Amino acid sequence: MNTIRQSWQSWLRQDPALSAAVLVLWLLLMLFVVFPFAMLLVRIGQGTDGFDWPGVAKLLTDRHQIRAFGNSMWLATVVGIAGTALGFVFAFTVSRARLPAWSVALLDAALLLPLVSPPFTTAIAMIFSFGSRGLITYELLGFKNFQLYGMWSTAFSETLTFFPIAYLTLKPMLMAIDSNVESMAASLGASRWRVFHTVTLPLAAPGLANAFLLVFAASLADFATPLILAGNQFPVLPTQAYLQITGLFDLRGGAVLSLVLLVPAIAVFFVQRHWVAKRQYVTVTGKGAGQVAFDSMSPIARIAMVGFCAGVAVVVVYLYALLFYASIVVALGANHSFTLQHYKAIFTDGIKAIVDTLIIAGIATPLGGLYGVLLGYLVARKQFAGRKTMEILSMFNYALPGTIVGIAYLIAFNEPPIALAGGATIIIACYVFRYGPTGIRATVALLQQIDPSLEEASGSLGASSVQTFRRVTLPLILPAFFAGLGVVFIRSMTAISATIFLVSIGWTLITVRILENMTELALGPAAAFSVLVVVIVFVVMAAINRALRMFRAPGAGGVSNVLGA
Repeated sequence: MNTIRQSWQSWLRQDPALSAAVLVLWLLLMLFVVFPFAMLLVRIGQGTDGFDWPGVAKLLTDRHQIRAFGNSMWLATVVGIAGTALGFVFAFTVSRARLPAWSVALLDAALLLPLVSPPFTTAIAMIFSFGSRGLITYELLGFKNFQLYGMWSTAFSETLTFFPIAYLTLKPMLMAIDSNVESMAASLGASRWRVFHTVTLPLAAPGLANAFLLVFAASLADFATPLILAGNQFPVLPTQAYLQITGLFDLRGGAVLSLVLLVPAIAVFFVQRHWVAKRQYVTVTGKGAGQVAFDSMSPIARIAMVGFCAGVAVVVVYLYALLFYASIVVALGANHSFTLQHYKAIFTDGIKAIVDTLIIAGIATPLGGLYGVLLGYLVARKQFAGRKTMEILSMFNYALPGTIVGIAYLIAFNEPPIALAGGATIIIACYVFRYGPTGIRATVALLQQIDPSLEEASGSLGASSVQTFRRVTLPLILPAFFAGLGVVFIRSMTAISATIFLVSIGWTLITVRILENMTELALGPAAAFSVLVVVIVFVVMAAINRALRMFRAPGAGGVSNVLGA
């Protein structure tokens, strides 16, 4: 014990700033990551007379919940496959069709729309298009009482919402594949199709697996889109957990159902790891060799792929344009007279939600960015006890479905000794520790490109670790800091799966008001709120990108997209 105490004292004296930062981060991780999940597990097994595992088993074997679990798995699998395939088509087209820069920029802008808007925005636009009074089904085709709701409409909406995640995951991987490998296969007589399915596609397997995992998990945790589009005939587990808490006031039952979502997510993760680990995918070796351009597509295939991607992009833009149109007419499908009444409503009755959301986002954004850069710097550059454990714990809330995180926070902070429920602090903490890890990963990735000798030289000249971090390291990893800022702000404006359980009369959010408007059939204000969110996010992201260009140090690394990848 004396030896351990002496080593700790020596470490504290050697670098007080480092030790203080590590201790503070450990305290925060214990409080906002470990403690909520531990309380969730305790609440799940806790009955009136102690642990009640039979009660848990009874809930899990209820036929309605089993049906909801099966529906969730089916929906997530369909969306995962469709979203990954669609994302791959876009990534392959952008990376191999030799498109002009302006057309790639247009495609990226169109695909950015679902990422910077609430996840159920496309569901609202689909109701405007294909609902009983929809612009297409009723106005153009004359269908009356068209039934939109069900599994396939939900899957279509989620696929359009989440496939840009797959696109952003696969695009840099396809661009990184050495074209010499494909050229060598072609020189041996292989056709374009044979090169694609024997060389390019296998080398993209890690990206495809990761993309499927991300899209699958996003669909599995989404409750708002099924709540709007799935209907009573297709219940899914996230909506069942939400209704269990808000409808039946059964917090324990909701916790049990939400935790079940973790099982398939973990299973898919390990299957993906096992599949990818069985083969080798290295193509970037560092050995000098000129890049030989390989013409991956025939002219006909190029036209077909570009046309398909343009068509999908047009559909996405159409849905958001229709959303804007619905926000400036009296009632889409009934009265198309121009009006600004919906915007007047959100800036009067909904002004509290707007102000609350901006305040929370304004506080969470810099805290999340600082948290991501600081923790990423410590785990990538410093040596201390528990470094790997800290890195794993920091990603825990990010990896969990949002429903689990929200319910865990509600259980942990709903009563003394740490009663934060109902205030802004709990929502801010949820955003920081759930979305800040994007900045952590971006920081670690950028630090791998920066020679540690730069920081060592600063230390050898007498600079402290704080001075070295502030004057040398931070300017070089500013892209990671701004990536963290961007992600936390976007999610602060658009997330709902975790924070739906944390809002109160005192503090509410725009996304919650949109969902309330949808349930009350106030579609015009819901559209106006959605348009407002998209505009705010685009303006703030433009400001963040401009700030990055102004303050970025020469030689600093970069990130390829707004999500920090």
